[in-house]
Amino acid sequence: MSSSRSFTPEAMKSQFCADHTPDPAFGGGVLLGHRLGLPLVLNVRWTIQGEGHQAIAPSPLSYVPIPGSELTDKMTFTQRISNIMQYVFTKIYISYVTEPNYKPFVHRYFGSDVHYMELFQAADIWLMRNDFTFEFPRPTMPNVVYMSGFQCKPSKPLPEELEDFVQSSGEHGVIVMTLGTVVGNLTEDITEEIAAAFAQLPQKVIWRHKGRKPSTLGNNTLILDWLPQNDLLGHPKTRVFVAHGGTNGIQEAIYHGVPLVGLPLLFDQFDNLFRMGARGVAKVLDIATVNRDNFLEALKEVLYEPSYQEKMKKLSSLQRDQPMKPLDRAMFWIEFVMRHKGAAHLRTESYKMSMIQYHSIDVMAFLLAIILIIFTVFISAVKCLCRRVFYGSKVKKE
Repeated sequence: MSSSRSFTPEAMKSQFCADHTPDPAFGGGVLLGHRLGLPLVLNVRWTIQGEGHQAIAPSPLSYVPIPGSELTDKMTFTQRISNIMQYVFTKIYISYVTEPNYKPFVHRYFGSDVHYMELFQAADIWLMRNDFTFEFPRPTMPNVVYMSGFQCKPSKPLPEELEDFVQSSGEHGVIVMTLGTVVGNLTEDITEEIAAAFAQLPQKVIWRHKGRKPSTLGNNTLILDWLPQNDLLGHPKTRVFVAHGGTNGIQEAIYHGVPLVGLPLLFDQFDNLFRMGARGVAKVLDIATVNRDNFLEALKEVLYEPSYQEKMKKLSSLQRDQPMKPLDRAMFWIEFVMRHKGAAHLRTESYKMSMIQYHSIDVMAFLLAIILIIFTVFISAVKCLCRRVFYGSKVKKE
């Protein structure tokens, strides 16, 4: 904020509402929004308890895989066992690692009867940074708005020198490699192997790399500290994107129809690339076992096996075929919440229920008790009738 802004509570409310849709992977924005009594729009893929859908939408474990499980929506019996076990371990982790960081704070400032996740689940709109070109089919809710690829846009012309390098690739095209901003470079032994693999290809390579220049670097490879990722992915000569699997990079690859060779490093990147692999648009490698041979083999597979390109073009067509742009959709719903001071009519109240109420265990227990009572009364009546008949016939004989 600039020094000229006012820091009165009214000004804080106005500014928070005007330019802040918090990411619920961290609690600060959500807690501040509730403290100021403002409608809440979340910019979400993850909450502090995991994937966003699981916080508010029904998530049957029979066909909704736990993130990180590397399972699809078509699970065998043993895979469903694995999915349930990972769900249980996740809940245990949350109880012992996540909750101690939030419970005392929320109880102190919002009341001892308030569960911290209720503050997240009470959000009016969830702007979800994915869609069903990426996500497996699953239940959702009316206040979930999908805006996958909201940052994607047509490519712009490249700088002259970079365009000349790309054009020099001829019919072979270009490979683009970047591992995002969190990890600037890999270890020297891995970069040497990757560079050696690139040197054996006829394609030109543009590689964002900040470490020492590999000694095995070929004449076909250009190393840059920074590269215009969206513009390169949208260039007609780009053939493959070597990426770490961040959400934004994957969405840009889908938007421009560029298949992937994945090198996941941390966070959700393993799960993201697994989903792309399951759709046949990515070849995923384990960074711990990467060498020039298996890396070169993966590159050649994605480059020369037409199905990778064809399937990614199909995903791109699905992602782009929308009635309005994802960013426009997100802006509409943010302004909708501001105009109507919330969107309570879209928000389920199920988060206020206990697990017993949510799963109707109390209702089932009540109905079972009624059935048992009726059954007991029926059995008692039959026994009583049998006794009367038995004793009545015995008296007549005597």
